[in-house]
Amino acid sequence: MADDAVRIDGNTLHLPGGVRVRFMRTLRLPETGTHELPPGLGEFPVRRVEDHADTVPAEWRARGGVMLPVYLREAMWLSFAGSTEPAALQVGVGKVCAVSGRPWSSLLARDPQNYVVLPRQPWLDGINSGKGTVRQFVAVPLGLGATVEGQVTGEEVWGGLQLQSFRLNDAELAKWREWERRRSVSTRSAKSVSAYGAAPPAPGAAMAAAPASAARARSAPAMGLGVGGSMRQEVYADERSPGAWAREPAGRVFVHLVTPPEWRRITGEAPPPSPVDRAAYTKAGLPWFEYYDDAAQDVAPTDTLSSVRPVGEWLGDDHEPWQEPSPHQVKQLGDAPGKPVEDGDW
Repeated sequence: MADDAVRIDGNTLHLPGGVRVRFMRTLRLPETGTHELPPGLGEFPVRRVEDHADTVPAEWRARGGVMLPVYLREAMWLSFAGSTEPAALQVGVGKVCAVSGRPWSSLLARDPQNYVVLPRQPWLDGINSGKGTVRQFVAVPLGLGATVEGQVTGEEVWGGLQLQSFRLNDAELAKWREWERRRSVSTRSAKSVSAYGAAPPAPGAAMAAAPASAARARSAPAMGLGVGGSMRQEVYADERSPGAWAREPAGRVFVHLVTPPEWRRITGEAPPPSPVDRAAYTKAGLPWFEYYDDAAQDVAPTDTLSSVRPVGEWLGDDHEPWQEPSPHQVKQLGDAPGKPVEDGDW
């Protein structure tokens, strides 16, 4: 099957050029201090919008793409494990670039860089907000002004997440494939770092079989991404020349965020269980992670994203007690595609 469309395989989003994206549930960090990487608590379920055309809002049908369920103030991170070839991936939050803070663009830019480089970038937990740090992606409703989109643009129109991938140009891709062929002959490939993204699915995430055919399309509560706590994570600078990448994107997809009640109404499926309590997770001795690559250069933060304020300023203080992980809990880390996902107008 030609690698020319966005597809879903299980809960993994496949974009042209060998890009793999999984949306991972995780613990929400305190909004003060800087923390280690929180663990994954299983994948968010992902569904095609067009498979539920009778029950999604009309504007979702027009934008196409996929959808996933999130709770108010739930945190997530994006895993790129399994991406097979070099790619430049743009990540938008309400059509604001999560790396540069600039408006969404169909072009790659280097000053400031408006994409992450795969597979060098193993994951992304939030917006590029400081030197060697990001602020965690946290789901909030549109209309409060708490989203990154609202704070940067003054409006909340789009919500959700946007992804757009670029391949290497033909000449660079041919050189890379030849280099990989020679390397594989001379030595066995090292196993990729995957512990951070390899958590099992959260318990109780089985889907109910209730049909969604009786539900009727209506306007659904719109969700976007604001920011939560800060963590130590680098967004790596591109080491290739600007001309190494194709000029046109290979594929793109709009990711709609759905409240759990709307997920059940639209799909007929049970949403995942509510997020795990942070103190209970830490007390159980489960791992946190630290990742450092001394051969890579970090992308400089921008004033736009550095000034984005956490969602607690709109939703109030987080009264859930925070328990710091013990030092031994911090770990140092150094299939057949499905149906195409329909793109739309956004």
